[in-house]
Amino acid sequence: MPRPQKVALVTGAGSGIGKASSLALAQDRFTVVLAGRRSEPLAELAIQIASAGGNALPIPTDVTSPDSVNALYRHIADDFGRLDLLFNNAGVSAPPIAFDELTPEQWQAVIDTNLTGSFLIAQGAVRLMKSQTPQGGRIINNGSISAHVPRPNAAPYNASKHAITGLTKSISLDYRRYNIACGQIDIGNAATDMAAGMATGMPQADGGIATEPTFNVQHVANTILHIANLPPEANVPFITLTANQMPYIGRG
Repeated sequence: MPRPQKVALVTGAGSGIGKASSLALAQDRFTVVLAGRRSEPLAELAIQIASAGGNALPIPTDVTSPDSVNALYRHIADDFGRLDLLFNNAGVSAPPIAFDELTPEQWQAVIDTNLTGSFLIAQGAVRLMKSQTPQGGRIINNGSISAHVPRPNAAPYNASKHAITGLTKSISLDYRRYNIACGQIDIGNAATDMAAGMATGMPQADGGIATEPTFNVQHVANTILHIANLPPEANVPFITLTANQMPYIGRG
């Protein structure tokens, strides 16, 4: 007998890791709520999922806006009555410039999306997962290799991703008694549009520029799917997935 369909929310779903993960979840019989800033990529992805026999609901969302996030969760509650999985994935970066040259606006734009946005989205998920029957669910925060080791000239992104680790630990600690499992995936060099610069060269800790290897983003989607299908009593607090040859272990 097929298992009951579950509901997943993916932020930053219109491209890259979010898109690949949404497709994998839909292929595995999750109904996927597609959230992101741009409506057109979300609508196109929903059509692609539907044409393959899956279910998806695109909801344009500004994760930095409490009103927009509240509206997103009203949709989910009204349409489905529950949420089983959140992949808290939306993120941006600042221009690669020296720390002392950053403007407050450049700093704040990254913090607003990567940290405050992740907080707002996770908070909405926790509130719904606590109130639904059966109680509980799973949250996967998208950290980064930059949650462990920084890249040069990327202070806003590095700071925001280090903070995501603290957010993940706090949610995991405070809400496990409600059967909410919270973990984090830290990804290094998945082949997406955001990683296009890897092929032409990235700044290194020694001041040089070097090309870096990437790996197929489908491996990220497969990992998200594996975690999503764990039983409620199991959790993956942290998992790191990188291109094998990338300068991570020992970099700097």
